[in-house]
Amino acid sequence: MQRALNIKGAMLNPEQLKKYLENIATDHTLKEKSDKNTYPVPHMIENFEYITKVYNMLNAHLKLGINIHQAGEWLLDNYYIIEETVKEVRKNLPLKKYVKFVGISSGNYKGYARSYLLASEIVAYTDGGNFKAKELEEYLQSYQNKKSLNMDEIWNIGLFFKIALIEKIKEICEKIYLSQMQKLKVESIIERLVENKPKNELKFAYGTKVNGGDSYTFIEYMSYKLKKYGKKGIAYLNILEEEIDKQGLTLLEVIKKEHFDIALKKVAIGNAIRSIHALQRMNFDEIFENINGVEEILKSDPSKVYENMDYKTKEMYRNVIKEISQKTKISEIYIAKKSIELAKLRETGEKENHVGYYLIDEGIKELYKSLNIKKISNYKKNRIKINLYIYGIIILSLLLACAFGLYAFCMSKSIILRHYIYYTCDNSRLRSSY
Repeated sequence: MQRALNIKGAMLNPEQLKKYLENIATDHTLKEKSDKNTYPVPHMIENFEYITKVYNMLNAHLKLGINIHQAGEWLLDNYYIIEETVKEVRKNLPLKKYVKFVGISSGNYKGYARSYLLASEIVAYTDGGNFKAKELEEYLQSYQNKKSLNMDEIWNIGLFFKIALIEKIKEICEKIYLSQMQKLKVESIIERLVENKPKNELKFAYGTKVNGGDSYTFIEYMSYKLKKYGKKGIAYLNILEEEIDKQGLTLLEVIKKEHFDIALKKVAIGNAIRSIHALQRMNFDEIFENINGVEEILKSDPSKVYENMDYKTKEMYRNVIKEISQKTKISEIYIAKKSIELAKLRETGEKENHVGYYLIDEGIKELYKSLNIKKISNYKKNRIKINLYIYGIIILSLLLACAFGLYAFCMSKSIILRHYIYYTCDNSRLRSSY
């Protein structure tokens, strides 16, 4: 049976949240993989189905002329973004991939992927997110002050944020649904009692029992509707106020509380949808390089070569570290540190002074030895792949350079030939004129 992660959090300011993330990092005990029954995609799909149900209801209520909850307006305008986000997550996070993420080994969240839990905590304690790339980096770095995230966790964190934001939107949709059903109930009462319509003319057929509905919504909307009828609605409005008085409240207090709750829901769903927008625009290559501990270590390459490499080559180096880590269960950070330590033992200017020598060259044998790894089963195979990659880039660059050179040469000859013909013809016309 699939388990659903549902974290309830209070709003924290950025500094409080950073401290909180450091604390949970200290508390987390980890295991190599996540449990299958914590796979969040099926629950996300259920959430999306509920969101769709509320979206369809809002459209129906618009046609009936029922006022729409202000948070519902956000849903009507941005439903397509939620739909595209769900499709993206389903495509990019299959179960086979999910279970490979580092999991939590004990406590209430046992079995969940750590990166999913971390994203959900941040969303819960920021009231739907509404964070920028810089803030996201700082939150993740706060966690890493106590425990390092591996490269796969950082690279895929955006997917887990989107799942958590869909969960947040679904929770708000539950409130929107209850609110709209209370409004439907009001419309049904109004047309039967105030307008006194015959049964065959009733427009609002209210037959669904609403469990857990907020009476404040009913009272606020009923008073709003009755006031529109003027004298005709005064008697009913007096009865409503009398019933509220019995609860030790006033109509004005109820209206204020309901408007405040509407404003909170509107802000929360707005934050969640803006956060999805922000995640789609974020440059995760840059975020990855800024907060990835392995990247930070490799930048200390004593030869100063690594920091000037292109992204693809850096990625190749990091992938070697990731592969070694996955096969040996040794931390990526530890492997990166060892490769840098080996490079620093060499004289400046020697090829052995470059960290790459210990990751993609003969020096990998020394790296394995320093890690106390006896088997180097895939070394030759990896070396062949790396050589093919490097030589492929060189050959492709040379071919492109030759192609552009040949094109430039042909274009220059063509221009010279055209000028020659032009001036020859022009001179001929001049001679004939004399």
